[in-house]
Amino acid sequence: MAAHQRLMNMMFGTICSQVVGTAARLGLADHLGDDELGYQELAARTGTHPGALARLLRALAALEIVIETRPGTFRLGEAGMPLRTDRPDSQAAAVLLFTDPALLDSWKLTEEAVRTGQPTFEGLYGTDFFGFLATQPELSQRFNATMRQVSLPIAHLVPVSYDFTRYRTVIDIGGGDGTLLSQILRGARALRGVVFDSPTGVAEALSTLTAAGVADRCRIEAGDFFAAVPEGGDIYVLKNILHDWDDERCATILERCREAMPADGRLLIVESVLPDVVDTSDPAPYLTDISMLVNMGGQERTRYEYEQLCRRAGFAVTAVHPTVFPTSYSLIEATPV
Repeated sequence: MAAHQRLMNMMFGTICSQVVGTAARLGLADHLGDDELGYQELAARTGTHPGALARLLRALAALEIVIETRPGTFRLGEAGMPLRTDRPDSQAAAVLLFTDPALLDSWKLTEEAVRTGQPTFEGLYGTDFFGFLATQPELSQRFNATMRQVSLPIAHLVPVSYDFTRYRTVIDIGGGDGTLLSQILRGARALRGVVFDSPTGVAEALSTLTAAGVADRCRIEAGDFFAAVPEGGDIYVLKNILHDWDDERCATILERCREAMPADGRLLIVESVLPDVVDTSDPAPYLTDISMLVNMGGQERTRYEYEQLCRRAGFAVTAVHPTVFPTSYSLIEATPV
């Protein structure tokens, strides 16, 4: 029976994600805040049908997103707190992004992706995922917010897991709003930095770097890392970039880094590194891998696969550093050859 129940819970995963996504779109966590409210009051605030909302709230209570304190009255549960948009650990943007119809439609074609080995997103929308984002300002903003939210935990770990004080200039390739770079610079007071990404990617970088107090030691550059990356760094960082792309385009990104850096430069790849045999304690990297297949054409990789990519682009992997607290992430250090 346990195996059957586990399988059933997985089958209902789509329904769970839609229940939580609907809660995020209705802003239920923000409406509840620190209060207890009845479903009728919440229906009035959200412009929803009272009876239907009560049913949604009960489903959320079964998932422990909210807690029904007495019949028809609810407050946020611990699991629902990250749906609040006023919290520094908010995951609301991520929930909205991953339950967006554009992404969900490509998931319907997972079987096709598995049969062909090609992402289904481009076939649906006539452009790749990032090209689509460039035409969708609201979704692009949501994507950037999601990257900021999911980057925060690892951004805090990277500077304490690797010694940046021996370098002069760090260049964060695909660094988005500067979340990672700001943490690196805060931990190494003599270090200067460059955050490099697409124009939409770096749109909010100045505010992030200013808030962290490091804007005076950092410059922001926009461009295309398939064409060229900034010169002048002695360490180049790629965090959660290579998993977005297939081997051919990863090799191109790495080659651009190799061309820009000095002979004694360093490359630091920050990614989830899959073990050679599946680790069942954390399914997230493997589910992310399928997401890469369906939506972007990228993939999560093993250490050996990263070594092969680096060798192809003129790098040799010299060390793989674990994070100081165990995560699926590793810091892959490579040097030009």
